[in-house]
Amino acid sequence: MTNRERIKRTFSNQPVDRVPIAFFHHFTSPNVWNMGLNDPEALEANINLHKPSLKKFVPDIIKIMNDTLMMMPLDVSGIEKASDLYKIKKPMIDSPYAKAQIDLTKRVMEIYKGVDAPVYVTCFSAAWVLRNAFTQGLPVFGAKEDIMQQFMREDPVAVKYALDILTEGIIDLNRVLLTECGADGIYLSCSNQGGFFNEVFHKKYVAPTEKKILDEAKKIKNTNILHICGYHGHGNDLRLYKSYDSAAAISVAVVAEGTNLKEAKKLFKGKCIIGGFSQDGIIYKGSREELEKATYSLLSECGQTGVILGADCTVPNDIDEERFNWVREACKNYAACNSVVSSAS
Repeated sequence: MTNRERIKRTFSNQPVDRVPIAFFHHFTSPNVWNMGLNDPEALEANINLHKPSLKKFVPDIIKIMNDTLMMMPLDVSGIEKASDLYKIKKPMIDSPYAKAQIDLTKRVMEIYKGVDAPVYVTCFSAAWVLRNAFTQGLPVFGAKEDIMQQFMREDPVAVKYALDILTEGIIDLNRVLLTECGADGIYLSCSNQGGFFNEVFHKKYVAPTEKKILDEAKKIKNTNILHICGYHGHGNDLRLYKSYDSAAAISVAVVAEGTNLKEAKKLFKGKCIIGGFSQDGIIYKGSREELEKATYSLLSECGQTGVILGADCTVPNDIDEERFNWVREACKNYAACNSVVSSAS
């Protein structure tokens, strides 16, 4: 069984010879994240550091790490009140950011040319992009986001406009990355850690834009991944994402959410689930024996069909990637000793 066949079968909840794995980490330090347009050296390092990583570990699923171009930039210097959000224009495909993202993707695709693994491009939702524009540092749980909260109270329809127009630009860029650049799918990162958007606001304004990104990507490639980002232990209400039906697989931060792979699979109507490990726990610190034991425990709990072992989110940059091989070997050994069970068992 080729690895691409293994991933395809896993996404379709068909038996495989062993459970695939999907661990990812950034290649650059946080101080240069999103700085690719202003720091050419950081951008070059971001691209080139995919090479030594590949020599150490050949992934089952490849995710292009666009560290220095993660969040689509948005100039909000003239936006002081919610009604100013109507000034936001659709991000254009000929913008410096889009051009840089396309170039990064093409160059990293060349690095992985011939590798038997599907390649994903990282994509952040419009909600992430808008929040990021008004935040010092990443818009994760605990970030100071008073301006966004003010706008949501002041004029939620204006916020909806901004989300809609940004979504159109994100879709246009994804279309190029999936067609012209040849990526196998998008890895859409969404987050509502700590309930930043209340349930009503999220369902009415946020979810439709995130689902639209997945819907449009599905028209091109039917192998897209929804990543519900539970970053460093801060979870989301997974029920808000139950209707994101266009995703072929769901990456769930089961540790941060306080659930498990089996329950997550049930919640998402049997879709393929990715996850199992915390970001910097046993995958980062445990011995080989401890990792094998943890892998066996996860597989015993969730079965070997329609599941991919990974982490809640990105693991530490300095991780020894040999650890990923340990988990993969454990999956092989477990499969050799245990018959494949169906996702319904």
